[in-house]
Amino acid sequence: MKTILLAAAFSLAATGAYASCKSEAASKKLAGAVLTSFMKKCETDASAKCEADSSARKLAGAAKSSHMKKCVSDAVGS
Repeated sequence: MKTILLAAAFSLAATGAYASCKSEAASKKLAGAVLTSFMKKCETDASAKCEADSSARKLAGAAKSSHMKKCVSDAVGS
């Protein structure tokens, strides 16, 4: 079940249908402490998803670090 959900999430991200955290926060017109909290949670969630993807791809070392950095930045929208 995890694999199916993970594959679905990455297929959405690959097609551009997945909104980044920044664009989602802008569309919700978040500001102040609410924005900070939302961005922190969103980054934490993205990091967990990217970690799972790294494990599924059996990445290690520099490859894992590079993948994590790009994956999280894409999800957050930085």
